[in-house]
Amino acid sequence: MVEISYKNFNLQQICDSGQCFRMNRTQENTYQLIAQERLLKMEQKEESIVFFCSEKEWEEVWRDYFDLDTDYEAIIKTIDHKDDYLQRAAKYGSGIRILHQDLWEMIISFIISQQNNIKRIRKCIQTICERFGEKKTAEDGEEYFTFPTPQTLARVSEEELRQCNLGYRSRYIKKTAEQVQTYEKWNQFEVFHYQEAKKELMKFCGVGEKVSECICLFALQKKQAFPVDTHIRQVLQRHYPEGFPFERYKKNAGVIQQYIFYYDLTKKENKDIGQNR
Repeated sequence: MVEISYKNFNLQQICDSGQCFRMNRTQENTYQLIAQERLLKMEQKEESIVFFCSEKEWEEVWRDYFDLDTDYEAIIKTIDHKDDYLQRAAKYGSGIRILHQDLWEMIISFIISQQNNIKRIRKCIQTICERFGEKKTAEDGEEYFTFPTPQTLARVSEEELRQCNLGYRSRYIKKTAEQVQTYEKWNQFEVFHYQEAKKELMKFCGVGEKVSECICLFALQKKQAFPVDTHIRQVLQRHYPEGFPFERYKKNAGVIQQYIFYYDLTKKENKDIGQNR
């Protein structure tokens, strides 16, 4: 068991921020995450977070996954004090962190996210994991399923994928899984510059501008990425009709985007507008 205290770290906000689809609330203040082929259980306390794993696993896997070496308070302090909307959004979602997730899982997750809502995305991903992932057993005896590999999904038929309620995305997923088999630059993504990473990602079937931005942000930790879907576009038009000040936030624009997305998504008056990622 590992217990840490971080000011800008809130499990509920991370869980509901639309970046991770295999993290779930199990009870009040307790959460479960399946990632890195592991099952991690967590508890949010008033001034700390408890991770039910060994110190070794925490240091080798989860410290980087939760991006603990980034000072989110410093990022928030860069926000223009005259920008009332963004000040509110950052304060509201100040516990969000950009997770360092698996590249392959993010490619498929955000292909699935197209024209979809968070609840359905979670269900689709759960289904493909249960059908095509590897069953494992955690130390406490709980069973879970890993995310299916590119090799596995390349062997699956398009019809089998359609049976997972993936619709037209089934063709994209199968084709992308096949493409990954022969893609020679896979291990270079972490060192690609932002624009180069986007260009390479859009070579995969079903990966367009917005999806590539999401992958850059949530898998490759390229925090200058700023995914713009219909939801974010409406926010920018409403609050920044003369243009969003990207130059001010430069390499942390993606963190700012998450504050905007979470704030506008979860405000009480917005709950009936849908939850598209």
